[in-house]
Amino acid sequence: MFLNKRTLFGAIAATGAAFMLAGCTNDLTESSSSAAVPSAPDKIANSAADAQGGILIVKFNESSVEAIEHHAEHMAATRSAVTRSGIAGVDCILDEIGVESFERVFRVGKDEERTRAAGLHRWYVLRFAPERDLEEAARLLSDAAEITTIQYNTLVHRADAEVYPLSAEGGEAGVQTRAMVRSEFNDPQLKWQWHYINNGDEAVADKVCVGADINVAEAWKLTAGDPRVIVAVVDGGVKHTHPDLAANMWVNLAELYGRPGVDDDGNGYVDDIYGYNFVTDSGQITWNEKGDASHGTHVAGTVAAVNNNGLGVAGVAGGTGHNDGARIMSCQIFAGERDSGDYHTALAIKYAADNGASILQCSYGMTVNYYSDETFRSIEPLVVEALDYFRTTNNCEALDGGLIIYAAGNNSLPAASYPAAYRNVIAVTAFSADFLPAYYTNYHLGCNIAAPGGEISSSFSRGGVLSTVCSELDSHGDDYGYIQGTSMACPHVSGVAALGLAYALKRGKHFTNDEFVNMILTSVNDIDSRMEGIKSSSGVQMDLEKDYRGRMGSGAIDAYRLLMQIEGTPCLTVARNQESLLSLKEHFGGGADNLTYVEGSANSSSPDLERYGVEMTEEDMEKLGVVEKPRIVNGHLQIKCTKIGCAKVKVRAIAGGERAGTEAHIGGIPVIRDIAIIVRETGSNRWL
Repeated sequence: MFLNKRTLFGAIAATGAAFMLAGCTNDLTESSSSAAVPSAPDKIANSAADAQGGILIVKFNESSVEAIEHHAEHMAATRSAVTRSGIAGVDCILDEIGVESFERVFRVGKDEERTRAAGLHRWYVLRFAPERDLEEAARLLSDAAEITTIQYNTLVHRADAEVYPLSAEGGEAGVQTRAMVRSEFNDPQLKWQWHYINNGDEAVADKVCVGADINVAEAWKLTAGDPRVIVAVVDGGVKHTHPDLAANMWVNLAELYGRPGVDDDGNGYVDDIYGYNFVTDSGQITWNEKGDASHGTHVAGTVAAVNNNGLGVAGVAGGTGHNDGARIMSCQIFAGERDSGDYHTALAIKYAADNGASILQCSYGMTVNYYSDETFRSIEPLVVEALDYFRTTNNCEALDGGLIIYAAGNNSLPAASYPAAYRNVIAVTAFSADFLPAYYTNYHLGCNIAAPGGEISSSFSRGGVLSTVCSELDSHGDDYGYIQGTSMACPHVSGVAALGLAYALKRGKHFTNDEFVNMILTSVNDIDSRMEGIKSSSGVQMDLEKDYRGRMGSGAIDAYRLLMQIEGTPCLTVARNQESLLSLKEHFGGGADNLTYVEGSANSSSPDLERYGVEMTEEDMEKLGVVEKPRIVNGHLQIKCTKIGCAKVKVRAIAGGERAGTEAHIGGIPVIRDIAIIVRETGSNRWL
């Protein structure tokens, strides 16, 4: 059977995990294209199974569009509804189907030139009686020579994202973590956001690992966000009135101060102040109707809840409390119990591109039985074209194009779900507070990077990811709660990407899309060395070495490491409580072993210079628990750190002799490099 369902990758109940896994197969060698792609007629891209009734999406060839647009202009001039194409042969088929409306998928707006250049103006949506046979309608349309592609509006299905309220765990009670010491932010619940700063507190989970986080504390000292960086949350509606989100919402000022019911900014959408509800075709973002969940609001909080406002939680790129956080744009594709599908998703993605977003945060995906980009492109042409449009849209001075980040999926399968597996997006897997793969996460094929997604057990809901939720949907009236899932891992990477763009803007740096993606995927810490033995979680037995080692992506996302890459400062990772001897050849060249390393002035005659050759402040030594001053030994940095954290050292060498040249003495040229030291539980540098 052809499966083409979309789902939110939020929490899945632990009680149902074993049943779900039992029905999954790990054999991906079987070709499924014959089942997934209809062989005839060739124009029909996907299957009518699980598609919305009364709607078809079609793409016309270029030569037909001019006639269609001319007819639409004529009808508009006479103030008549457009229900036909103006092409006789096509309209005969539309008559037979009983088409009631005929309109462009992507509306005419201020970005029309770019829309046409991408060929998106050729897509049209047809609506007719829902009881009409969809497959017959598609077959009839396939006879029209002017139509190149026909796509059913495959439905988007949300998964239950169970929220565990903060108050149920006694929010303010419990162990005081060092998070409040290591960060200057005053958000009272930051101490429970182990996914940002994990100090190994046993109040979080029954098994917890120091450093199982995104290493953001030191990154926040360099930047905490930038309002010029806009993150589009393609999800359920974001509660833009939430006290910990309101200040960081993207606001369309032309519509905020414009006339109700009027498209004041000319983007094709009316009253889109905080984004748009593509399900109801309205600027009214919703989050508290029957069938709604806090999914979109929770995701948004992880990306950019307002930091340092003395309230609730922190966001990865939420700023410093001075209106300097990244901005959240709500692109709503889930609303109440209404149907939503590919059509609404494609609209949301293009809207984000046209209205300034540089990061697309997508914690939803498809449960499908195909595993190739070629098949994905052929079955989902509308969504693929929208994604490609976003990726090539420049909305940030620091970046050519847009970043697309997807949750890998919660099916415990050895492959990311599409669209996450698509080569032009980043797919995020999930680990828990024990720094091991979460029992539900997808892994292996198409999975690019890991981030905290959490695990909620019967004993500890704090093992989930803590973020903003909708109090209207919670019996406790809470504004904050825990959820688990790759849905929760994904916004950590989106938030770190937003931090990276903020720092690039601050430093005046500019990158291509590929360069920035490469930096994200190599700004990671080792997770593979922990893949030993069996992990048992929520009734699931996981063979870590066999199934997960080398299959969670490039490593665990590290915010500080990304900022160092943007800065141009090399990073060395050392293991806590181990004497490390780290080669400097990558940073001082192949002859690093034979250079003379000095401290302070290159011309100083102090007898300790060649012995040490590295500078580290007392503050940084205390931060990393360095008791004996680091030194250079035969071109290697020797250091022992007893605390998890980050700091910098300055290494000085002489290229060409034992001292620097002066007017009076022949000598070499001083070479000075700042190097960032990152201390984790394991010390191998992970690189693609």
